[in-house]
Amino acid sequence: MIRLAFVLAALALLAGCGDEEEAGGGETTTGPAQMTDLRVYFLRESKVWPVRRDVDTAGGEATAALEALLRGPTAQEEADLDLSTAIPDTDEDVEVTIEAGVADVQLDVQLSEPGLAQVVYTLSQLPGVERVEIQERILTRADFEEQTPAILVESPLAFEEVASPLRFTGTANTFEANFEYELTDTDGKIVDESFVTATSGTGTRGTFDFTTDAYSVPFDGVGALIVFERSAEDGSRMNLVEIPLRMTR
Repeated sequence: MIRLAFVLAALALLAGCGDEEEAGGGETTTGPAQMTDLRVYFLRESKVWPVRRDVDTAGGEATAALEALLRGPTAQEEADLDLSTAIPDTDEDVEVTIEAGVADVQLDVQLSEPGLAQVVYTLSQLPGVERVEIQERILTRADFEEQTPAILVESPLAFEEVASPLRFTGTANTFEANFEYELTDTDGKIVDESFVTATSGTGTRGTFDFTTDAYSVPFDGVGALIVFERSAEDGSRMNLVEIPLRMTR
């Protein structure tokens, strides 16, 4: 089994800027910080990968999320998760307006398909955002199946603190909608494993929401949630994703 090099240090959370443009009205606002946990999507092996950011949403969630995305992955995320970004560096402010379910994004850089996938995934997590208009295109997550892993776990996120039992959610596009998981403790020992069935598969992406059986770990530390699909030909593991988690007793 290929395992990630885990570390025990907590992720350095990036704070959003205090003065940001409102997602809905286009006016600059200042005021007390309103800190919110959001996901931003970087890339791992050319596929989107979500991580958590605690951002100031006083100027609008959409703007705050994109500003966090533009700052890129942390040094620890690059080293331990091999994350990258397809969004070029820019000194310009991002502008986002939301109307009738469409988030209109104005950026001064041209984005590749992986970069567009990062933006669309990041914004479409927000309530009221159904589509994203950018570079004269109107896009949804369904436009980026090529940039989406076969099994996308959106909760819990890397290095998140979890306890027994573990609930994990996301989307999957696997053969007959099935995949497997293993939960390993801080010593790499499997403490729970089973099958998961998404709402659809075999060419159609479905959702999953699964809770493990109760388990125990010997001590606090870093374990992992491992999800993978079995090859119909030889039973080997494919589309494997390993998510480091901070396990608590």
